[in-house]
Amino acid sequence: MPIIHPTALVDLSASIADNVIIGAYSMVGPNVTIASGTVVESHCVIEGHTQIGENNTFHSFCSVGCVPQDKKYNAEPTRLTIGNGNTFFQNVTISIGTSQDRGLTSIADNCWVMAYAHIAHDCIVGSNVILANNATLAGHVSVGDYAILGGLTAVHQFCVIGEHAMAGGGSIIVQDLPPFVMCEGNRATARSINIEGLKRRGFSLDEIASVKKAYKTLYREGTSYEVAVNLIREQAVFMPVLQCFVNFFDQSKRGIVR
Repeated sequence: MPIIHPTALVDLSASIADNVIIGAYSMVGPNVTIASGTVVESHCVIEGHTQIGENNTFHSFCSVGCVPQDKKYNAEPTRLTIGNGNTFFQNVTISIGTSQDRGLTSIADNCWVMAYAHIAHDCIVGSNVILANNATLAGHVSVGDYAILGGLTAVHQFCVIGEHAMAGGGSIIVQDLPPFVMCEGNRATARSINIEGLKRRGFSLDEIASVKKAYKTLYREGTSYEVAVNLIREQAVFMPVLQCFVNFFDQSKRGIVR
């Protein structure tokens, strides 16, 4: 049986698994599904057509599955899905999707979303992503696995953040950020690759060298973007770690952070 505090308001049609804990004064709406092992601390609101996986933690005052901050939204039954093992700290806000996009906001597994962060409508957030305090994703943003966004980082709508990328605190990102690249500033500019992060995640020296070479091709050798993209595509045939770049190029539409 779930453990639900007497002051919590949980709609009878919500689907709450065994071993779920719902704290004092929290509210869970009728179209919510919460899987086993998830903890919802006090004063949280979980609403909308929201599906939450196993072993997540929502600290106090989170607002999850809330109405999109989009004037075009007209109460369509759009959705939010959250995977397993994520942690959401105090006052995090996550919106459902909109019918102008795929109608879905999605967060994968093992993310670490710190206090006051915002994930807007139709965002796609991969696994093992870290959003530090007050990081903000505008609508339709895609964030790749293992990306890290520092505190007070703001990402423009429709931007793509590549896998293993990292943004320093206070970065204002208005174009797409390639995989492995570290950026900072207002407006954000590329600085280097995230070498320490790659070492911690077990990338080999050869793989890191290939990423360095791709970074130089993209940023340091004076070639056009189109030529650099084609060169990295060719390199990816022999070094699979560069497939992250290929996937990013296929998705990128706004030009890249320079």
